[in-house]
Amino acid sequence: MNTLFTNSTTSIIYGRKSISIQRMLDFDFLSGRSPSVTAVVDPNSGAPLKVFFGKKEFLLPVVRNLSEAKSKFPQADVIVNFASSRSAGAVVSEGIDLGYRVIATIAEGVPERDTREWIVKAKEKGTILIGPATVGAVTAGAFRVGDTGGSCDHLIASKLHRKGCVGYVGKSGGMSNEMYRMIAENSSGIVEGVAIGGDRNPGSHLMPHILRFQENPDIAMIVITSEIGGREEEEIALALTEGRISKPLIAWVSGTSADCFPKDVQFGHAGAWAASAAETAQAKNKLLSEAGARVPARFEELGNLIRKTYEELKIAGRITDPMEPIIQDLPEDRRHTHFQCTISDDTGEEATYGGVPISAFIKEGSLAKAISKLWWKTDLSPQTLRYLEMILTAIADHGPAVAGAHNAIVASSAAKDTISSLCSGLLTIGPRFGGAVDAAARTFYEAHKKGTSPQDFVDQMKASGQRIPGIGHKIKSIHNPDSRCKELLEYARANFPSLPITDFAKEVETITTAKKGNLILNVDGLIGVTLVDILLPQLPEDVRESFFEVGYLNGLFALGRSVGLLGHVFDQKRLNTPLYRHPQDDILYEDGGLQS
Repeated sequence: MNTLFTNSTTSIIYGRKSISIQRMLDFDFLSGRSPSVTAVVDPNSGAPLKVFFGKKEFLLPVVRNLSEAKSKFPQADVIVNFASSRSAGAVVSEGIDLGYRVIATIAEGVPERDTREWIVKAKEKGTILIGPATVGAVTAGAFRVGDTGGSCDHLIASKLHRKGCVGYVGKSGGMSNEMYRMIAENSSGIVEGVAIGGDRNPGSHLMPHILRFQENPDIAMIVITSEIGGREEEEIALALTEGRISKPLIAWVSGTSADCFPKDVQFGHAGAWAASAAETAQAKNKLLSEAGARVPARFEELGNLIRKTYEELKIAGRITDPMEPIIQDLPEDRRHTHFQCTISDDTGEEATYGGVPISAFIKEGSLAKAISKLWWKTDLSPQTLRYLEMILTAIADHGPAVAGAHNAIVASSAAKDTISSLCSGLLTIGPRFGGAVDAAARTFYEAHKKGTSPQDFVDQMKASGQRIPGIGHKIKSIHNPDSRCKELLEYARANFPSLPITDFAKEVETITTAKKGNLILNVDGLIGVTLVDILLPQLPEDVRESFFEVGYLNGLFALGRSVGLLGHVFDQKRLNTPLYRHPQDDILYEDGGLQS
């Protein structure tokens, strides 16, 4: 490609750099193209990022790593790397391995060893590197890396929202933004601009970009800025004398004041240090001028030289002033919403669950199918939906004596309303009541994932003084099994061929029941381990990642048990039960110790 980017180029942003991402999207909006940011990589959080495109707010997908980004968004071929100097190297290396076409690294202070490794690896794989220590690059009206071009006002003043006729490349990121403005004030603006970065070992050099500009038919003239230090201007001068660069090339090498200072003074960038007379700004400017480049006598004359060259090209009929497009105004009243919802929508003619009209779920007649869309944002297999319905039935009630039912009954007999009485019962769900579903699922899953043997698992839990969640029952035992567990397990084994976590839990049960008959895998435990086996593989990756933290399985228990809790509330209200008072003879009173 003669140009780095087109108006269909899309990117992955490494790092939750909200302001820079928004600036890229604002550039897209002003340029009249679709959003160029496909997704964000944030190793610390998979939560989506709220952004604007014009006035419309939307959620930008966030993934945990580059490999996932490549898998989910294969069309994006650019990485904008906002990783810190310590981790930027690993990001670039992985990006090259994954086949990204362009990687722009913004961080300063990246170890030179890292950049040298990148350069070799990128050359082998054909990846174009920009940076490090750069603001990036821009193809006018097509694609912008991060904060290239500065604020939206500066971007428009620099005419970056539409194509001009100049190709620009320089080292300094800050200087590049100033040059875009200078070029726009003295010509039709740039076609493409690149800031390669000021490190001693930049990912790319001036010459390859100049040669791309030479081959790009949209570019009529080339502007470069360089600085004291290094010898690559010699290569540019040779290309000029050999005729490989035939388009007008305007150049300026900064650092002409260096002679006023001691020789060991370094200017700005890591690479801005002259080790010999040939690396001074004066020597480079002279070399380029003698080779045919247009070099001003001083920096202040650079704008006039650009204007003069542009006018000459117009007179020669090689370029014309472009028509200015109508620029869409960025809304001034944008503000982020306080709430976000990704599971349902009631703004259309018919409300939807996960994008599907509610009427479709009514026709299906399946509560479990609605749950799968509203909770997990996916479609589960018919066998899984049936299993969920079986679980909800199995946990609907367990008599009036358990904590939740007891609380609901007490609240109802105190004349509390139905919803308050239900909430009273639900508030007891936790580590000792119902919460064992989630705890069992997580505990057995993590032990199996680590490769712990069932015996070691039991021993470790005992040594830490912890009870194994999901193991043990007050009444049921290995000799008096729980019929609910029997029915659920039979269905699971008949319909799902692989149940590794369940098999692990049953092996643990064999060990625990050998010690005591009632230390069985109870219904909470069985539901937890079977759902990890059955449900987890069917869920979207972002849902899987937060499966245990969110507490889906406790939610499933609460949903099912609400049926029974409401039943007890209605029962007490029908019976007109009076206010409950616990009998005194069922309370141990001990005030002041044993009485004589």
